[in-house]
Amino acid sequence: MTPAAPVVGVGGVVVRDGRVLLVRRGKAPLYGRWTVPGGTVELGETLEEAVVREMEEETSLRVEPLEVLAVFDRIDREGERVLYHYVIVDYLCRSRPGEAVAASDALEVAWASAGELGQYDLPAKAMEVVLDALERAAALPSADSLPAAAAARILKAVRAPSGPGRGR
Repeated sequence: MTPAAPVVGVGGVVVRDGRVLLVRRGKAPLYGRWTVPGGTVELGETLEEAVVREMEEETSLRVEPLEVLAVFDRIDREGERVLYHYVIVDYLCRSRPGEAVAASDALEVAWASAGELGQYDLPAKAMEVVLDALERAAALPSADSLPAAAAARILKAVRAPSGPGRGR
């Protein structure tokens, strides 16, 4: 069945100790893929309320949305037919203390450093958002954020050209 309208979704990107929180999705779309945790906005819910709820439902973490990282469309088609159309708002979030645990729609959770992201086969847009989050987290004055010097080293390593003798 073709959707009648786009669905609004939210995602939360948490950076803790130089690592980004990822989830392996437990339902379509992107079943089984690693991505940013999140889900759809419920009627009457603000975007910020939705990201707080979705992060707790999927990862058991309580978060505080800090800023918008990206707004984009995810459209899947089969020929001319639209299978789904999401308008997604991804937020950089600060997490409160606690352990991330797979719950709700998540099969697994993982904390990944920038150097480990390639192991998770993230969709291109998710990779872009996660790298942006690492960079922005470096500028946060919070004890929960990634220290600026560590973030700079990580981003330099991830964005450096690879080739023979470069150790990548």
